[in-house]
Parts: sequence; C-alpha cells; structure tokens
Amino acid sequence: MSASHIPQPDTPALRLEGIVKTFPGVRALDDVGFDVRAGEVHALLGENGAGKSTLMKVLAGMYEPDEGSIYIEGEAVTMRSPLEAKARGVVLIHQELSLAEEMSVAENIYLGELPRKSLGRVDWKTLHSNAQAILDRLKCGFDSKRQVGTLSIANQQMVEIARALTVEAKVVVFDEPTASLTDAEKVVLFDIINDLKARGAGIVYISHRMDEIFTLADRISVLRDGGYRGTLIKSETNEDEVIQLMIGRALDLTRRRAAAKTGKVALQVEGLSCGKLFEDVSFELREGEVLGFYGLVGAGRTEIAETLFGLRKPSAGRILIDGTEVEISSPADAIKKGISLVPESRKEQGLVLGMNCRDNITLPQVGDLTKGPFVSDGAEIAIFDRYYEALKIKTPSWRQAVGNLSGGNQQKIVIGKWLAMNPRILIVDEPTRGIDVGSKSEIHDLIRTLAGEGYAVIVISSEMPEVMHVSDRIVAMFHGRIMRSFTTEEVTEDNLVAAISGIETDKVA
Repeated sequence: MSASHIPQPDTPALRLEGIVKTFPGVRALDDVGFDVRAGEVHALLGENGAGKSTLMKVLAGMYEPDEGSIYIEGEAVTMRSPLEAKARGVVLIHQELSLAEEMSVAENIYLGELPRKSLGRVDWKTLHSNAQAILDRLKCGFDSKRQVGTLSIANQQMVEIARALTVEAKVVVFDEPTASLTDAEKVVLFDIINDLKARGAGIVYISHRMDEIFTLADRISVLRDGGYRGTLIKSETNEDEVIQLMIGRALDLTRRRAAAKTGKVALQVEGLSCGKLFEDVSFELREGEVLGFYGLVGAGRTEIAETLFGLRKPSAGRILIDGTEVEISSPADAIKKGISLVPESRKEQGLVLGMNCRDNITLPQVGDLTKGPFVSDGAEIAIFDRYYEALKIKTPSWRQAVGNLSGGNQQKIVIGKWLAMNPRILIVDEPTRGIDVGSKSEIHDLIRTLAGEGYAVIVISSEMPEVMHVSDRIVAMFHGRIMRSFTTEEVTEDNLVAAISGIETDKVA
C-alpha cells in the first residue's frame, strides 16, 4: 500500500458514493451511498426488491455500476470479478449457496486459490490442513475432505462462511447468513462476526430478522425502491422506526385474538407416528382456524406436514377428514382429499425458477387443462389472473420468470398454486422465511383471510412472534412429541419456550 493510500484512523473501511445500476426497464439502484467503518457491524435493510442484493453484487465485483464510486480504506477501486474483489479484501457470503457440490469442502473453501507446489501441482496437504483449521475455528463437525454435496444445507452454509476466513478481509458482507442455520450454529457465526469486528474488518450484515439486527449491529442503513433512505444508530432507534423507514408505513404486529367462530372439525389426527421422526401425535383442526406448530429444529413439525401430504408413510396412527379415516400414500392422494402443502423451501421444493408465473401456478393441474396434445392457454391465464388479483402478486406480467420475483411474491405464487387446487386444508411450512417485514405482514393477512373464508390452516414457523401473531391455537413440539397446546389467551413467550424445551410435560395437547 502506497503512503498516499494508508488509511487514517477515521477512514471508513468501505465508502459508496452515488451508485447507480440499471437493468432493462428497471433502475435497481439510484444514487446509493453510505459508509461502513472498520470494526463495525453495519446492517443493511430493505424489503425484497429494495436493491440490497444488487448493491452487494456491485461491491463484490459481480456487477459493474453504471455510475458512482467505491472506496476501500479511502482508495477508489474498480472490481470486475469476485476474485478481484477478494484480492482487495472484500468477501461476499451469499444467501444462495454457490458451491461446487462434487468437490471437497477444502476445494470449495479455496476455490480459485488452491495452494500450489512446483510445476503448478495442487498442494493437497497444505490445502486440507488450512481448510481444516478454518472448519475447527467454526466448530464444524465434518472433515475438509468431505464432498460438499453430501452435507446438509446448514453445513453447506458453514462452508460458504468459511470462505470469508481465507483472507484478511477488510469488508465482509453476510447476506441472510442464518437462514439455514440452527440456533447453535448461529451462536458460532455471531462469535466469528464479533471476532472479525475485533480484527478491524467492516461487516455488512443483511437480514430480515430484527432480533439479529438489534443483537449485532452498530448502525443500520435502509434501502427502499432502489434508493438510500438513511442510516440509524442502533442504540438510538427501535424496530418501529426501522420498519417505517423500510416500508414507508407502520405495521401492526400486536397479538391477535382467536377467530370468533370456527366450523366443524376438518382434520383429526390420532396417535400418528413416523418411526423416530415423531410419535403419538394427536390434534384437531377446524374450518376457519389457524393452528400453529412451533418447536426447535428437529422437533418433527415438517415431518408431520410431509406425512399428512403423503410424502412420508406413517408407522402408526390414524388420519380422519370430516370424521372419516383416510389413507394418504402420495401427494396425489392428499390433493384428492383436499390437502395442500406450501413447502418449507419455496425455491427448491415449491417453484420452477426458470418457468414463468402462469405455468408455476397451474403446474399441479396441467393435466386437467390439456386439450389433446396442447395445454389451454386461456384456461391457464384465467387461473393466473384470479390469483394475481386475489393475492396481490407484483410482477410485470405472467410471462416473468418466477426466479426474478422478490421472495414475498414467490411465496404468493406457491400459495396461489395450491389454492388453485381448491383445498379444504392448507398447510404452510415457514410461510415467511427470507421475506421482508412488509411482505411478511401481507402473508400473515393472507393466512388470516383464508381462515376467514373457511379454510382450515396449519402454519409451521420457527419464529415465535409470527406463530403467536397469526395462530388461533399453538401446538408446542419437542423431540417428535407434542408437549402442550395453547389458546391465544393462555400462551406467553415464557410458557411457549418452556414447552418446546421439554420442560412442561403435564399438559399434553
């Protein structure tokens, strides 16, 4: 570093000035600028589509800005590739995994920078030694020689994070890093972030989880509609002020009363078990009711949903619809019996990202829309138009690829797809994962509206405020068993946490 570029004590680790990025028909970033100090965790917030990911891709060398300047430790820089950005000390940890699944953990961590011996040969011993040291620092329980494709999504995310520790980073960007992590892994991640902060790195932290933001951040900058809306000091603000800056309005996230009126029992589950995943599960679900399932990772909530939808075969117990026992051996059986499942991972399980909006919504019933060898375009468009209006989906047209939509609108597409099958029982697993607070509010309102129209709804959520806000009753699970069910009048944060921790066993659902 030349003498003229030695950073002064008050020189930010990163400064952005007047960043503009335009795509055909869209001004994704409009004169964005703020700074990130060395040794600071700087949260970057905004609704889906606000421009956060585009800005980070500009910073990481994946996009070149149309206008504006980037300064690293006071030096103006131009970065034309992620490797060039990394060489300047800028590392982006993606929300979407960017790993080579056929390669080893070590190869992924040092991809593009493998240590070499003479004649360009890879120094495998050094590679695995260095990679294992990083994995040990992250408290990962897997070996550097393990093939990445054999790891869980959470462990793959840890490999993505490990990449940031291969250089003395000046700026590290974390884009929704905890979306796939367990609570224990989050603790390790937060320790690593605090360690990077102590070493003088500037941290940009993107998350929709306000509890994380107010735990980690020093300052909070907000984008809305591609523009910079301001920077707040964490110690001088609150969630309401941040949310209002993000979406331009206040949200009502207060606890709600149970539905005034529910109908007959639509679904009855008696002593349902599925091997060691869950056992002896019993509950009822009424028309017009939202039944929330809450518990820690591994509690068995998703597995119950998958069993009700025919993706898993129960080992014991009964499922009754309208008082009649039914056998569900496949999703086709479940759909015929009026059960639909909005899955936990919309991108991997709920959508075909390269397919347009219309075709995604009509995919489960495409056989019914076929006339001879052709699918009826008119019928498909009519179905899309119905849910486009009803769910307030934001897209330029039905021709737009679903992968180009925001997370909230993608979730609406998945919900619309299953509503189009005319279910009586709708199961929604993690309805707002990876969705901004404004879209969360819309999804919550939609769930309550569906219940009001007579749907029987199960909501599975890892977020306590969400499950308490949207549910009429809450089922608390621990290690594959139902510990207790709560009405909205009974439930508190304390007794809900006690139940999912296995502490309360005296009041079983």
